[in-house]
This record gives sequence, C-alpha cells and structure tokens, in this order.
Amino acid sequence: MEKLDEVFIMLILAIGMGVIVFILAKYNYLIKKAMIEKGLISNQLTNQKLKYLDVGCIIIGLGFGFIVSSIYTEMNLSEDTTDLLAWGTIAIFGGVSVILAHFLRKKSEK
Repeated sequence: MEKLDEVFIMLILAIGMGVIVFILAKYNYLIKKAMIEKGLISNQLTNQKLKYLDVGCIIIGLGFGFIVSSIYTEMNLSEDTTDLLAWGTIAIFGGVSVILAHFLRKKSEK
C-alpha cells in the first residue's frame, strides 16, 4: 500500500508538470500570435540558429553541476553539508551557464 501511494504522488506530479508546460506553451503562442497581428514582430524568426542556445547551455551547465556535486557524496561529510554543497554547486553551474548563454547570444548577433 505504501508503494501505491508513492506511485499516485509521482503520477499526480507528472500530470501537474505536464499541465503547467501546456499552459505556458499555449500562453506563449497566444502572445506571439497577438504580437504578429499587431505588427510588433515579424512572422519570420530571424535567429533560428540561436533557438535552443539558452536551453542547451543551461542543460549542459546543470549537467556539469550534477557531475561535480556527485563528488561530494563520496566525501566523508555530514548529510546536511553534503546536501548544501551539492545544491550550491548545481545552482552555481546553472547560473554560470545562463551568463555564458547570454554572452554567446550577444556575440553571435553581432
């Protein structure tokens, strides 16, 4: 019975995340559609090659953060210290990747 509760919780979380992604995608679509109709942006996207640059940099940065934070689990530290160092490392690598994506986008737009 305990495992069944965990399955239901994970199922509810997965469905909730799916609904949130759907709502955000639909909202983004409606905003872009309204902006195109009002002539604020053109219908063609000029920077197709930079479409996934930000997402890619963030995923790579978080991946490096997870890799480096896994080192802390092998050290003989208390659980609280290990958790703090792991999440801090992931956050730092994620932040650095966002800054890197910003500079790469600026450089390629010139």
